[in-house]
Order: sequence, then C-alpha cells, then structure tokens
Amino acid sequence: MSFLFSLVKPLAYLSLPVLLLRSFAQTSPVGRYYYKLGLYLGSLVVVSTWGVVIAVGMTLIGRRQDVNFIVARCFYAVASRALDIQIDVEGKEHLQSRPAVLVGNHQSMLDILFLGRIFPHQASIMAKKELQWSPLGPWMFMSGAVFVDRGNGSAARQSLVAAGETMKSQGMSLWMYPEGTRHSQEEPTLLPFKKGAFHLAVQAGIPITPVVCENYWRIYHKGCFESSRLKIRVLPPIPTSGLTMEDVTELAARVRDQMLAALREISIDVSSGVQQDESADQTGTSSDLPAVEQPESGPSTVAEGVSGVADSPIVSEERDEEAKTNTPQFGDARSLRKEGSEHGTETDEDEGMVLVGRPK
Repeated sequence: MSFLFSLVKPLAYLSLPVLLLRSFAQTSPVGRYYYKLGLYLGSLVVVSTWGVVIAVGMTLIGRRQDVNFIVARCFYAVASRALDIQIDVEGKEHLQSRPAVLVGNHQSMLDILFLGRIFPHQASIMAKKELQWSPLGPWMFMSGAVFVDRGNGSAARQSLVAAGETMKSQGMSLWMYPEGTRHSQEEPTLLPFKKGAFHLAVQAGIPITPVVCENYWRIYHKGCFESSRLKIRVLPPIPTSGLTMEDVTELAARVRDQMLAALREISIDVSSGVQQDESADQTGTSSDLPAVEQPESGPSTVAEGVSGVADSPIVSEERDEEAKTNTPQFGDARSLRKEGSEHGTETDEDEGMVLVGRPK
C-alpha cells in the first residue's frame, strides 16, 4: 500500500496545477487562452520528440520523404483532440498530384495544425542552409528538407536548380508560404506574394497547387483560443509548362487572386457568423473563379526569384513587428501587386516559414 501511495502522490501533485488551470479556463477566456496554448505547445514538444524516433526509423528503411507525413498526422491526432478543433478538407484529391510546389496562406503558428491535417506523402520543406547545423538540422535532413544557400547568389541559383531536379526525379512536392510571414486579422486577406515559389515552379516546369485555410481569427488571436471546425480548400494544380521567367509576375498575381477568392468564400464573417460569399458557395466550387486581369508588371529575373526563395527558414522567432504595422490595406488587388515584392528583398523572411510564437 505504501508503494502504491508513493506512486500516486507525485501524480496528484503534478495534476493539481493542471486541474486548477482547467477549471479557470472554463470560466475565463484569458484562462482558456493560456490553457489551450499550453496544450498546443505541449503537443508540439511531445510529437516532435517522438518524431525524431520516427525519422531515424524511416531513414533506415529508405522512406525519409514520408517522415513529415507520419509526424504531421500524429500531431493532428493529438492536438486536434486536445484543442477540440476539427478540420474539413475540400479538394484533397489535388494533393495527389506530384511533384508540385504547394503554396498556402500563413496566419499564425496554428497553421502547424492544418499542416498536420493535410501534409501529403512524399513532401518536404525548404530551409536556409544554416539550419543544417542547428539542433533542427538532423531532423530536417532525415525528413528530406531542401537546403538553400541564401548568402551566395550563384550557389542559391544552383540550389534552386538542384531542388527542382530532385523534385522531378523523386516525385517530391515542396511546401512554401509565398506571403513570407504570418498575417492574421478579422477580415480574410493575403499579403503580397513573393516570387520564389513561382520561380522554382517555372524553372522546374512543375505545377503549383494552392492550399487555402479559412480565416480563423475568430477562434485564435491574442487572448482568444476557442474550439471550432475549420475548412481547408485545395485548389486544382496550376500548370507551369511552357512558361518562362517573364511570366512569373503574372503567375504569382493569378495564384494570389485565386487563393484570395477562395479564402473569402470559405471564411466566416466574424460580425454575422455566416459565410463571406453565400452566393458563390451555392453556385459553384473553387474551380469557378473569376478571370484574372493581367498585371502591367515588367519581366522578372531568375535572380529576383532566388532572393525570394533562398531566405526561407522553417522555424524562426517573429521579428517583423514593424512590417506588421506597415501592412498595406487590401481593398485593391492591383495596388497590392504594385506594393508587393517585385524583387523579393523587402524583409529577411520569405516563403517556407512556419513562425512559432504567440499572436500579436
């Protein structure tokens, strides 16, 4: 009996703070925010630790390109239940098209949860070369990450060419965030797109598959962390065969227009609690998108694309408070393109990021 008591007593002491915090979370939105934030980050730590074991095992059996798929599904299974957030996916059959450059909208660190729901087989991420020597290096190597040397223009261009060849030869897809940094507000919007992902796709002649997660500001922002059911829409792949580097600007604008239309269609109006565009939802699917007006931008170059892709860490601390305060208004798509990244050099952050931190 004394032995059993010695086992139960430490568990009781450990569980007491959890029970108190849970009780506080049931009566206070702020308490609920910190309680769920703790659950989310705790799930990340647990699954990441387990992921190292998975990565080692799958590397040994020659299946390291599926490491991200396995770990992502494990994380979603744990975190979605802990947070009571479920995600429905439309058009997931489009994720079977490989190789492809997968581009998604980036709202917050909660994006890791929706990546856990949809991250496909034989897919990886792009990272700056320096991360090879960080604590994340072994994990990223074992999961098949594509490293790019952003400090050397010539080496970066060679890395992009090599990445495209690897994607084609191995049938591998690559996940990137063309907005370059996270962005979340009440109204569903997108930041201007940088061009690195589009340079890579055109250069390699592989399609771009847009993935749109609905605006979830209503359930997650500073001081608010609620349960809900979210929606993701995977748009049909956009072919790039036959395109040249002069078409990159128009391609980036066209993809952004399609993603923004889908984002507004599937997102819920915070003020009324209904879909943003009920008529569009009733009359068609994401394939029934309006024609895109051709931008008047000049031709882009490979060098511009390199500066956009190469600066692509996967996990970093947010350091763009100034960029956030200078975010342009998003009422006019044409003005956004003019204010957007023409050369991919405005900030040190670029597509491929999963920024981990509390919402602003």
